[in-house]
Amino acid sequence: MPKPFPPIALQNEVRTGDDFNPAIQLFGRRFFADQTVAELLIELFLIATSAKKIGTNAVSEFLPLPDLAQLQNWPPNETLKYEPKVRLNLKLFAFLGASKLETRHETHMQHYQTLLRSLERPDKLSISSSMDPDEVLKTLENLFLGLQSVGGQRTWCAQAFLPISKSMIAAETLWNETEAERSGVQTWSDITGEFLQFFSCNKHRFLARGGELLYLQLCNALRQNPRSIQVWLDDAGIGCTPEESDTASLHKSLQEAFVAVFDACPETVGKLATFLDSGIESETALNTDFTREGNPRTVSCGWCPEEGWREGAIFAVELLRICQALIDPIERIELLEIACALQLLRSLCAQSARYGRDARVQSEVAGPLLYTWALSDPDGRNTVTKQISRRNLNALQRMIYEAIRNPVVRRGQTDRDYKEADTRYGHKLFLTVAKRIGLVVPKRGAGARFVLNDKLLRCMVLGTIRPGARVTYESFKGLLVAHYGLAIDAAAIGRSCIWTGTAELSTLGGMTDSWLMEMLDASGMLIRLSDSFSLVVNPFGVEDIPS
Repeated sequence: MPKPFPPIALQNEVRTGDDFNPAIQLFGRRFFADQTVAELLIELFLIATSAKKIGTNAVSEFLPLPDLAQLQNWPPNETLKYEPKVRLNLKLFAFLGASKLETRHETHMQHYQTLLRSLERPDKLSISSSMDPDEVLKTLENLFLGLQSVGGQRTWCAQAFLPISKSMIAAETLWNETEAERSGVQTWSDITGEFLQFFSCNKHRFLARGGELLYLQLCNALRQNPRSIQVWLDDAGIGCTPEESDTASLHKSLQEAFVAVFDACPETVGKLATFLDSGIESETALNTDFTREGNPRTVSCGWCPEEGWREGAIFAVELLRICQALIDPIERIELLEIACALQLLRSLCAQSARYGRDARVQSEVAGPLLYTWALSDPDGRNTVTKQISRRNLNALQRMIYEAIRNPVVRRGQTDRDYKEADTRYGHKLFLTVAKRIGLVVPKRGAGARFVLNDKLLRCMVLGTIRPGARVTYESFKGLLVAHYGLAIDAAAIGRSCIWTGTAELSTLGGMTDSWLMEMLDASGMLIRLSDSFSLVVNPFGVEDIPS
């Protein structure tokens, strides 16, 4: 079965083990259908911005990733542990007023009022005499409520901010209402003094380990033999610069790019978030972030398949380019969310291809990732490519279904276990996430097929072409095959038919990808030099790109 990274013993011998499910054994612990696209990035950034340890070896709290020496000398049987901040006061201040009434416990309301009264004190928040204190507090509350990312229908503490500042990225926190009612707690100090009795931080219900898995994929790729990484990236046609294909340079650049993303938010917003969380009242942060003995509360990461380092290397390059692009910070967050979702889909397919089909045959027709996504035009006017795309999507789901049932990952699971694997971690997860980002339409009903929308295309251009650079249109289509397995033009779609298991079509004509050129042109990322020759450009760099 797949070898785990980090090199830990899998918990797969009993039904209650975290790794008993066959899909988890194949894909790692874990991609999960209930985790939203936004929460994949939030969890990834939560680990990057938290203090970390590998066994007993600390990772500098100022570094998003462990240094190369730590990655390349990872001790056996040691997980990656991180120390996430809970930020309960900040969430209470921002989200309680907009939360459902039935989710507000009396102790929450009491502490919320205490925070507001404290803020009105001159030694806490200086407010000009000409300003209404209530209006100032309401403005602050609306500011942070406006930075909400996900969880609007959840209890206030289970909601999350956009990860635009490291001072706003917080651990998953669930309110144990039943326990609170049973215990009859009366004050805020009662519930924070026994924090883990009344709140849960380790259920992984929303931050469900998908971001952990993505983070571990980056670590797994960067710890590989530098020569192996360089050769594979070059042979696969990923389109890397020498600096991007060099492990040490890629690692350094990715560290710097992550830090720059965390610092892109105005410093005042981060300082305000820190002040609201621990500057008004510090006891809550101490009770939630530390044990009674004064040790930081830690979370242990899961694992990813070691053989998936190839997808991890592509993901690292794409993240670097999106982080380096000169774009609006909020738009960057949106594109990074899509990049995380695409990496999840790519990981499911690439790993399934290793265990569900003949890899040698696949590489001849599907490229380095061993699978293909056959795209149809967004409007669905080309009925032939639309039918090919539908059959291709069905073949992909069947491949994931069969890979989970490979004998090397079967360990006495029942039909019920496989049903859960299919629904939560397998081919239905693939379909769910692909529909969430618009890669598959329609969202409901029959006839699901692959398409692109503007955001997906923008993310793919920024991920495949470095900021400020340009490539020929034909080269761009090759990059889409190498990075994502996308088949767009007549030749690639014809080969995708072979991969799907049908005869290759040679009568598609030469205009199957005209819609892609139109989308690129409308987005300002296409330079037409003649009727037959065009360039695709990533205009979000420091280089001067002609109009």
